[in-house]
Amino acid sequence: MEQALQGLKVVDMTRVLAGPYATMLLADMGADVLKIEMPGKGDDSRAYGPYVNGESAYFMSINRNKRSLTLNLKNEDAKEILIKLIKEADVLVENFRPGTMEKLGLGYDVLREINPKLIYAASSGFGHSGPYSKRPAYDGVVQAMGGIMSITGEKDGRPTRVGPSIGDVTAGLFTAIGILGALNYRNETGKGQKVDVAMLDGQVAILENAVARYFATGTSPKPAGNVHTSIFPFQPFETVDGEIMIAAGNDNLFRKLWHVFGDESVADDPRFKTNPLRGENYDEMIALITEETKKKTTQEWQTLLDEAGVPNGPINNIEMVVNDPQIKAREMILEVNHPVAGQTFLPGVPIKMSETQGYIRKAAPVLGEDTEDILMNLGYSENEIQRLREEGAI
Repeated sequence: MEQALQGLKVVDMTRVLAGPYATMLLADMGADVLKIEMPGKGDDSRAYGPYVNGESAYFMSINRNKRSLTLNLKNEDAKEILIKLIKEADVLVENFRPGTMEKLGLGYDVLREINPKLIYAASSGFGHSGPYSKRPAYDGVVQAMGGIMSITGEKDGRPTRVGPSIGDVTAGLFTAIGILGALNYRNETGKGQKVDVAMLDGQVAILENAVARYFATGTSPKPAGNVHTSIFPFQPFETVDGEIMIAAGNDNLFRKLWHVFGDESVADDPRFKTNPLRGENYDEMIALITEETKKKTTQEWQTLLDEAGVPNGPINNIEMVVNDPQIKAREMILEVNHPVAGQTFLPGVPIKMSETQGYIRKAAPVLGEDTEDILMNLGYSENEIQRLREEGAI
C-alpha cells in the first residue's frame, strides 16, 4: 500500500513520550523511522510498567512501526555510524535538554553542513531559547507552569493535572506538524531547517478561550469542573442509572432538547432564550434539566437525544471505550503481535486518508532488533559488526 510519507527517512533520537509520539505519527503514515537507543538499556520508557512477558506496554504503545538500532554515542565509531545515517536522512528528531547534541558535536549547525536538506526537529521542555531553556521538564511540570492545571478540576477545588500526559502529547503533535511544514518548504526550496518545539509553548497554545477570557475580564479563570464556561447547557446530567453528557451548544439545540423533554415552551422562557441569558440564570436552568434527565436511563436518553440531533454521550470508562462499536468500526483499537509480548492491543491510526491510509505495519521493536541489518546496509561486514559489539559501540 502507498502511504503519505513512504520513502521518508527519519533518524529518531528521542525517548520517553513527546519525541516518540511525534515519530510514531510519522511512522504510521509510512516513514522509515530508525530509533537510536543506548546499548543494553534503550529508551527510558522500556523500564516503565506494566509489562507483558518482560516487555513494557508503555514503550510498545508509542514505538510501533519503528526499527531499533543501538549506538553508544560516547564511542567515536558509533558516532561515525550516526553521521552516515544522517547524510542519507530526511529528518532527525531529538528531545534532549538543549545543549546535549552540541556537547556530542552533533548540534544543528554541524549537521546542516553534513546534510543541508536535513530537517532537524527538537522537542524539549522549554525550547532552545529563553531564560528557562536549559531547565529539565516532565509533563507534570509544564502542565503546572502552562496554566492548564489552574483551570482543571472541580469548581472551588484544587488545580488538577489532566490524566493523559498532554504536555508530552501536544508537544509530539506540534513537532510532527512542524516537520510536515518543513518538508513542504524543502520540497519547494530544497532547504532543510530547524524545528524547535517547547512543551511549555504547547500548553499555552491549547489554553484557547482561557487566554481570551483573561484579557477580556482581567481575571484568571478558575476550575469549573465539568461545566463549560461559555456555553450552556454543556455538562453531564444525572440519570436513573448514571450520567449523560449533554451539549446543547446553541439556541436551536436548546429548543430541540426541550422538545425531547416534552415542553418546548421552556426554550421561549425569557430566562433561557439566548446563551448569555442561560448563563445568567444557570442554576435555574440546570435544576429544570436535571429534573427531566433523572426520569430515564442513560441509554434511553441517548436514543432519544440522538434521534433529535442533540449532541450527547455516556461517560465511558476505558473498558467501555475499547468495546464501543464506533471505535471498532473506525479501527481505533487494533490487535498487534509482538515477537516477545505476543498478542497486544494498541490504539489505531486516527488520521483517515482516502488514498494513503496509514496503518500499523509492525509492533514496537525489541532493543537493537534491527542493528545488524541496518549496519550491513551501510556496508559494514559481519566481522566489523562483531568488532563494534565487542568495543561497546553498538
